[in-house]
Amino acid sequence: MKCSILGLGTAVPPDVVPQEEALQLSLDVICDGEREERLMRMLFNRSGVETRHAVVPSSLGYEWKQRHDPIAPGNGPRTAERMQLYNQFAGPLAERAARNALVDAKTEADQITHLVTVSCTGFGAPGVDVSLIKSLGLRPTTQRVHVGFMGCHGAINGMRAVQGLVAANPGARVLLCAVELSSLHYRLKWDDDGIIGHALFGDGAAALVAGADADSPTEVWNLGGTGSCLIPDSEDEMAWHVGDHGFFMRLTSEVPNTIERTLRPWLDSWLESMGSSHDQITSWAIHPGGPKILDAVERALNLPEGATQISRDILRTNGNMSSPTVLFVLDQIRRNKQRGPVVALAFGPGLMAEAAFLS
Repeated sequence: MKCSILGLGTAVPPDVVPQEEALQLSLDVICDGEREERLMRMLFNRSGVETRHAVVPSSLGYEWKQRHDPIAPGNGPRTAERMQLYNQFAGPLAERAARNALVDAKTEADQITHLVTVSCTGFGAPGVDVSLIKSLGLRPTTQRVHVGFMGCHGAINGMRAVQGLVAANPGARVLLCAVELSSLHYRLKWDDDGIIGHALFGDGAAALVAGADADSPTEVWNLGGTGSCLIPDSEDEMAWHVGDHGFFMRLTSEVPNTIERTLRPWLDSWLESMGSSHDQITSWAIHPGGPKILDAVERALNLPEGATQISRDILRTNGNMSSPTVLFVLDQIRRNKQRGPVVALAFGPGLMAEAAFLS
């Protein structure tokens, strides 16, 4: 059964964090000595980020250090305190993105039959799903699926769930909403494999509405299918763990090399299963995990000049927002009136590659 994407919506927190401000915070709070300061400046200068958005002000990092260092130097707040902030801010941000998607799809809240939520930066029950049912006025019988703790490719896993729900329920109208608050996991001490996140990650939310409406005037794309590939022997290259003082990202310098070496054979095989090929794809919605990851994808797929420009623009103005980011890229591709076929592609802990085919 056809799965039509009928509308998209995005939202970011109102507070804009210039990269210079974020760098100064990291220099003041984290760095100890000339080597760490030099490396921190290099990471920020090469991040491709100019601004991003956060639900909490940068000044909170200074407050955390002053308040928590006497108790547990360098660790900052415990995870419970960070989750309190997540439960405070995630729902309202998700609501803004969801409302924008509903308006874009010309869909009333009471038409939604299923809700798919995606997040890897917080936990709570009742959580974002219940918050959206109440704040949007969804029916109390709305059926829910949550895609949790899957990282930057979570929205594509969410799209897989959306397609399955539409196929199993011909009259379904599904709302997907991904929301991430990476800023809540700011670290106050140096970590060679985790510190790069300070230069890249921002907060944001994105949503889409889908159904089996083959002739809907608001149809953006048809979701033809999704693909997934666990890259062998790469578990140590990217990871995301819950710790006593927030969630901890491990991201090594080997990730771009691994993507460049392994991506093309799998993707060509998957595209063939979708009845398409690399040369037939008109737009590439690549999750901007960082400039080096975009460079690696370009080389692996031999993409033409400018193919990842939208991804780079999203990274420049919003940073890496984890799971919602690929939907930001898709939304901008749509706004640029680039139709299809489109491949959405993202990478996450595993190391796992996830893709979606839209036409």
